[in-house]
Amino acid sequence: MQKTLHCLKLAPSILAADFAKLGKEVEDVILSGADIVHFDVMDNHYVPNISFGPMVCKSIYMYMQKTGIIAPIDVHLMVSPVDDRIITEFINAGAKYITFHPEASLHIDRSISLIKDGGCEAGLAFNPATPLSYLKYVLYKVDLILIMSVNPGFSGNSFIPSTIKKIAEVRNIIDKSGYKILIEVDGGIKTSNINKVAQTGTDICVVGSAIFSAHNNTDKHGYDSILCALRKNSLRI
Repeated sequence: MQKTLHCLKLAPSILAADFAKLGKEVEDVILSGADIVHFDVMDNHYVPNISFGPMVCKSIYMYMQKTGIIAPIDVHLMVSPVDDRIITEFINAGAKYITFHPEASLHIDRSISLIKDGGCEAGLAFNPATPLSYLKYVLYKVDLILIMSVNPGFSGNSFIPSTIKKIAEVRNIIDKSGYKILIEVDGGIKTSNINKVAQTGTDICVVGSAIFSAHNNTDKHGYDSILCALRKNSLRI
């Protein structure tokens, strides 16, 4: 039997983009071949950094609508507490996926339900040392599981090798459950290690610095070469 190729989806993290021209950066990276726009939302409480909120998300969403750029917006909430207000604001800002850290929510089930009732897909995010036990009673409601391969807060950190084992554990949990749940991995991913991540059965790779630091003026859209290299290296059989 002939084996078939499985392709990862690539989600550039705009935390690593040039904020002075954020709309154009999003346009260029999607036209270069990326699949998803990833928003890292930080509040300087859950993580020691501040990024952007729903107003920026809405602005990017409107820019994409205006320019005809088609790609889902993937919001990763690194905030505490995760409350109804911030979830609702990102739903209204155009998010397709909204992911939060279970330990940052007082009511995990309620937060998931609010996201899904708003027409978005709900995800749970796990830091390198966060146990997967949070999944036990809500797995059937989750659309996406985000595994952090760095300690969150800043762009450009190195991939933590032990993450590979954790991703494999999540893949096993999903396969045994029979549910259709996406696995997303975020942190330190680049051309030299993306295949190792792909081999675990990951569906989406969030890539920040490796993409936005590789802008090439000779590329038609600036990021064609790096997206092509990531795509080629991510192919698994």
